This record gives sequence, C-alpha cells and structure tokens, in this order.
Amino acid sequence: MTPRLHDALFKSAFESPEDAAALLRELVPPAVRAMIAWETVEGERGSFVDARLADQHSDLVFSAGLGTDPSAVVYFVLEHQSTRAPRMPLRMLSYQVRIWRRFVKERRAAWLPPVVGVLISHKPGGWTDARTFEALFDPAVLARAGLAALVPRCAMIVEDLMQRSNDDLAAWSLGAFQKLALWLLRDARDPARLLDSFDFWISSMLEVVRSRAGLDRINVLILYMFQVIGPMHLEILRAKLRTLGSHTEELSMTIAEHFQEQGRQEGRREGRIATLRSLLVFKFQSLGAADEARLQAASPEMIDRYLQRLLTADSLAAVFDS
Repeated sequence: MTPRLHDALFKSAFESPEDAAALLRELVPPAVRAMIAWETVEGERGSFVDARLADQHSDLVFSAGLGTDPSAVVYFVLEHQSTRAPRMPLRMLSYQVRIWRRFVKERRAAWLPPVVGVLISHKPGGWTDARTFEALFDPAVLARAGLAALVPRCAMIVEDLMQRSNDDLAAWSLGAFQKLALWLLRDARDPARLLDSFDFWISSMLEVVRSRAGLDRINVLILYMFQVIGPMHLEILRAKLRTLGSHTEELSMTIAEHFQEQGRQEGRREGRIATLRSLLVFKFQSLGAADEARLQAASPEMIDRYLQRLLTADSLAAVFDS
C-alpha cells in the first residue's frame, strides 16, 4: 500500500475548489470560517513542494478572498498523511514559504497573505506527532530567557480521521463521494473496520452511482477498496459488493440506467465497453482473451445486460453465459 494510492483517492475527492471549500469549512475555526468568502475559493496550480516529497503530499493549494476585504487573500495548503511524520510542521512551513516566495515574485508591493496549513491524518492509532512548529524544539532550550520569542511560531489544523465515527463523517456537509473517500482513507489499514462499516455507507454509494460522474467515481472507490483490503479479506469484500441486501437490485439498475444514459449522450460504443471492462477487472482481477472478444462483439443491448448481471455474478461466466 503506497502513499500514491491514498494520494490518488484524496486528490480525486478534493482537488476541485468546491469540494475543497466544503471540507475546509468543516475544519477551520468558526471565526476563520465566518471571514472567508467561500464562493471565491480557487485552486492554485503548480507545485509548491520538493520533488523528493512527491510521494508524500497531495499538493492541493487553494486561495480565497476575505469577505470583509475583497482585495485580501488567504491561502490553504490541504495535505493528507497516512503514516507518522514527526517533522510535519517543518514540511508544512516549507510549503508556506514557497507560496510566500511565489507571491512576492508576482506581487512585489503586496503584503504577505496568511497561509493556513490543514492536515488530514489517517495514520493508524491516530495523530500523535507535533501540531506546531515550536513543538519541534527542545522545551528546555526555548525556556531560556528571550530565546522563544526569536523562534517562528505557527500551527497546523490537524483533522484526525481515526477519531471520527461513521456518524461524524456522515454529518459533514460534503458530497457523498467525498464522505466515502474519507471513510476509506480512515479504514484503509484496518480491513475489518472497513468491512464492518460497509453497510453504513450503502446509501452513499447509491447516491454516488446516481450522480453525473457516478460510474467513474464508483470505479475509483471500488479500485481503491480492492487494493487496500488484502488477500485475506478479498472474498468478503467481493461478497459485500455482490450482496448489498435489498439494495442489490436498486444499485444494479441504477448503474445500468446511468450507463445507458451515458451511452446515449456520448454516442460512443467504445467508451461504454471501456467502462464495463474496468468494472469487470476490478471485480474479477483479470479478463481472458475469450471474454475480451465477447466484449468487443457485444451489441449495445448485450452490454447493458452484462452490466446488470455484474454486481450479482460470482464469476465471469455468470456475466457472459447467464
């Protein structure tokens, strides 16, 4: 399980300004929340981190105006961490310095803007490392008269997903896909907890499937689950995906309806086949040459039929031969 896997899910859920703004509204202090003009949140493109940290960061940076002063701006660095990072405040400070340097280069006469570091932690056992920059220094040294005042002081907002229940995440004002992403990040290293929580999130999965980008997003979630669940729990996960109780038929039909509508809108048979192929590989891990040939030869009606069988089938033969 690599940081890139978590990073891909986190980015897919929160790289859009609208989704990032919804998450940040939940996490910043109330006084800060009230002063931000949330409708002005914009993504800041371009890397602010060292290349050597490429596997350790989300590099999601956003700017927003202050409601009391349209010309004033604040930046947010939205980061996630799945393992220990004892010097995370130093890394966050390095991101902030890069933003300030870039800001100065582009607007030489302007005041420096606040840059708020926000860390989403899904480290097993919870976040126990430093949350402030000064916590990285020896307290006995900083206690010496006059020295502490010369050391930079800054803090991160740390959201510890490991301390959040399903009810906590469900209560946040986020989209269904974003809530599911946070749930999966929280439970990625605890397959038993992920499987125990699965039924709680069925209604959110159905909501994602009904959404405009439903198939693409459910693909992302299923792929992530299969990669983090581990071989010991793989069959249980497959059973969960196949037997969603009273929701199985609803979920199957909803996917089929969305798939049909997508095909009508796009008018591209190849795109529909590609989506079905992805779902088959996610569920059964591989697709043989004979099955690939049947997929390529399938009529639009057969593609729809294969898709309807997919979630309840226990083998590729059950998809293609029923």
